[in-house]
Amino acid sequence: MKFMRKLYDWVLHWAETPYGPAALIVLSFAEASFFPIPPDVLLIALALGSRKKSLIFALYCSLSSVAGAIFGYGIGQFLWWSEANQFSSVANFFFNNIPGFTTDVFYQIQGMYEEWNFWIIFTAGFTPIPFKVFTISAGAFDINFVMFLIAGLVSRSARFFLVGWLIYKFGEPIRSFIDKYFNWLALAFTILLIGGFYIIKYLI
Repeated sequence: MKFMRKLYDWVLHWAETPYGPAALIVLSFAEASFFPIPPDVLLIALALGSRKKSLIFALYCSLSSVAGAIFGYGIGQFLWWSEANQFSSVANFFFNNIPGFTTDVFYQIQGMYEEWNFWIIFTAGFTPIPFKVFTISAGAFDINFVMFLIAGLVSRSARFFLVGWLIYKFGEPIRSFIDKYFNWLALAFTILLIGGFYIIKYLI
């Protein structure tokens, strides 16, 4: 926990430097494939420091996160399996070093893809679920790339532009609200969205 706290503070400190936007791009890219701290942390800090640029920062975040998702997909597609169809050294490195990324979770996600397809990628991209676990798994399980790309672009953009817009609109007073409730609201919104489509499908 101390390590994660130090990592969190390290991410946050970039907002106080001239390299904040560049750090946001790098962080957003890395978080979609291997880095444990979500880019929202730095996005919020930068947006509060320059509210007029909130949506520009959200755009940086969205595009670089999708690029990172493609990189994660590539890891799963090309580096995850050995020639004997076993986990490669790259896969074992992730299992041993990335928090929450275990073999059990990995195989559970395979079942989720078979049942939910587009929606599991959307949910992972929009909610607090670690996105990297799903980007890499998508490549490893050879999920349709176009569908993966669209789901990632829509979900990541929705998440980051919502954060950017809230800060642009309300400024500093919204910080505590985002810190406390944003992830829960994102999860609730996703459940309602998916539930709505299921209801429509059932009625039709």
